[in-house]
Amino acid sequence: MTDLKEIKNKVIKKENFYFLVIILLIFSIDRYSKIEIINNYSNQSLYLNDFVNLNLIWNTGIGFGILSSSSSMIYNFISFLIFGVIILLGYYYFQSDKNEKFIFSIIIGGAIGNFYDRFFFKAVPDFIDLHFKGFHWFTFNFADVFITIGIIAFLVKGFFIKNN
Repeated sequence: MTDLKEIKNKVIKKENFYFLVIILLIFSIDRYSKIEIINNYSNQSLYLNDFVNLNLIWNTGIGFGILSSSSSMIYNFISFLIFGVIILLGYYYFQSDKNEKFIFSIIIGGAIGNFYDRFFFKAVPDFIDLHFKGFHWFTFNFADVFITIGIIAFLVKGFFIKNN
């Protein structure tokens, strides 16, 4: 009985509500940007400047198109793994301090955004095309940006910031 009460106390905290808002905000930014691109620019590339285009592609792989495949078995396996990672991140979220919760919130918000697309569209819409003098980086979306920022923050915290 004590374990259940301890779990309840970890989950029902005011700070968890604030971080849930961050997750929902990131998810909403991602959804809004993807809906705008799908509805308005699905058949064209939009030139923004000498370094950025908006060009919709449908990604069946993981971040930045890695592991893209037309095999539904591979796609479903990757989707299952991503779902497992989101659950694992949620577990670590509830075990972490406020700084780590913020980092996990950023990652979880982006991961849920991309997982939503995998589930409902069977692919993730990527549209931000960074380029320089003919070299194009992987096409990505805002969820990928948030996931990347969260992972970098997690690594910086782990390598350079000492816990008290």
